[in-house]
Parts: sequence; C-alpha cells; structure tokens
Amino acid sequence: MKRVTYKKAGVDIDKANKLVETIKPHVASTKRQGWVGNIGAFAGFFRPDLKKYKDPLFVGSTDGVGTKLLIAQKLGRHYEVGIDLVAMSVNDVVTCGAEPLFFLDYFGTGKLKPAVMEEVIKGIADGCKQSNCMLIGGETAELPGMYGEDIYDLAGFCAGIVDRKDVIDGKKVKEGDLILGIQSSGVHSNGYSMVRKVFSDKELKGRIGDMLMKPTILYVKPVLELMKHIEIKGIAHITGGGFFDNIVRALPDKNAAVIFKKSWQVPEIFGHIQQKGKIKDTDMFWTFNMGIGMVIVVPKQSAWKAKQILLNKFKLDSWIIGEVIKGKRRVELIEA
Repeated sequence: MKRVTYKKAGVDIDKANKLVETIKPHVASTKRQGWVGNIGAFAGFFRPDLKKYKDPLFVGSTDGVGTKLLIAQKLGRHYEVGIDLVAMSVNDVVTCGAEPLFFLDYFGTGKLKPAVMEEVIKGIADGCKQSNCMLIGGETAELPGMYGEDIYDLAGFCAGIVDRKDVIDGKKVKEGDLILGIQSSGVHSNGYSMVRKVFSDKELKGRIGDMLMKPTILYVKPVLELMKHIEIKGIAHITGGGFFDNIVRALPDKNAAVIFKKSWQVPEIFGHIQQKGKIKDTDMFWTFNMGIGMVIVVPKQSAWKAKQILLNKFKLDSWIIGEVIKGKRRVELIEA
C-alpha cells in the first residue's frame, strides 16, 4: 500500500496557512472600538464598552447565502456573496435595535483555491466595514469528498448589543402606525432555488446574471441613525418568506399590516422572474423582497422625517407602503 499523507488525501495545510497570511490585512481592515489584536489565535476576542448600557443584552444571529452561491460559483463572482454573508446576519441583528459588534465566518470547500477565498473574504471585510462590525475570526475547512473541487459553502455569525430599554420587538406597534419600506438592491440572498429553475445558464451569464449578483444592502447604519431621531416600533428584514412571513414578525397580537402593492416601483429583475417562470403574484410576494429589503413601523408623524434621513444621508429610497390596522395578526396585500 502506498504511503498516505494528508495532502494526498486532498487537504493541503501549507496552502491553508499561507492563505491565513494573505487574508490578515482584510481582517485587520475591519478594526473598530473593542478591537483586541489576536488574529491567528484559536478564538477571537472583543472588548465591549459596557459603560453606556444600564441593562445590556447580547444579540446573536447566524445565516448563510443559500443557493445564490451556485450562481456565484458558476459565474466566477465571489466578492458579492461575501457582502451578502455579512448582510444576512447583521441586518437581522439590527431589527432588534441592536448594534452589531463582531462577525465570524465559515468557509467549507472541496479544494482550497486561495484566489477564490480571498475574493470572498474581501467581500466579508467590506460588509463588516459598512456595518461597523469587526471580523474577529473564522474557519476554513477543506473537505474533499463532501464538496466538489469547485464548490464552497458559507456561513456567518454575528453578535450585537442593545440596552434592554431600547429593544425593538413590535410590542409598541398600534393601529394607525405607518409601514415604511426601504429599497432593496434586487433579489438580495433569498429565492435563488426558484431563480435557478427559471433561468438557463446562458441567461445567467448575461444582464440577468448581473442583476442577480447585486449584493444585499446593509441596513445597519441607516437604522441606527434613524433610531437617534425617531421612534421605531417594529422592524422586519425581508428575507426568505417574503412579505407574509417577515412583516408579521414586527406586529403585536391583534394587529395586522395592510400593504399597498402599487406604492413603490418594483425592480425590473422581479418582472423577468415572474414572466419567465409564470409565477403568481402571491407566490412572488411570499418568496422575494420585491424591491423592499427592510420594513420599519413608525408613528404617522415620523414617516416623512425617516424618508428624508434615508435619502439625504444614505441615498436610499423609501416609500410608505402600508399601515397597521386592528385585526388578526397577518399581512394583507391590496391592489392600491
């Protein structure tokens, strides 16, 4: 029997160690208050400033990018999904009113390709910088036999903090509050199992592919800024489950959300998906964000101010897309 080595078995530790040195500058570029220099240690450290909190709560979230990764790998575009990975977790954390503090990533692949992974890490680092969230560590796993040579998977983990008195949980939402929808950049990171059934490989390599690869918008800084100026009663990140499964999570019992379908301009990509796949309206709104990446529930008198802050400071369009009414906890779409 020939002598077996780990490298011959498909795992190249030397390559992985060299890659760690390559990505260190990207990790270091995400430094923020709380940084503790320990890149390369077995675990990441972070020193939170707890003096400004009376009753601090730590908030955690984990997520992936889903089968958008298969399109990214098919097109050889890896930077965008790094941003997506961060966005999926930090956007969830900020829905609670929490400030994201630090992020960790997991990268699993059949064969480690340094150029590919570095592009992913660049995206992750940029997503962290856009969210003022520090990348304190991660894991790279070379797993031949589990993944193909050109396949990788991603997972992300975020921790944030919020004072208990500042938690946004939807309990203060009441009849008459307005629902403000903040623009998405497109499909973001959900619904790609349907997308891949709708479009051919040839279509993905053209303009359709460019639209599908736009990274998820990071809503952390806009939401935290809004919290300084207005009362936000509820927040929903529009991800898997679309409008129906997500907006309802920002509502208390005995209140419903009425959404006016024609109150904003739906991006072009969703029309292509619906037409090519012959998909019903209801299924579109149950699967995709339809151009609304984040929803906030605000008092009627605060909606205009919120819109001005989002546009003037962050170049984000927003629309009053609905209102809260009495009734069974649900989301209802109407043709208006």
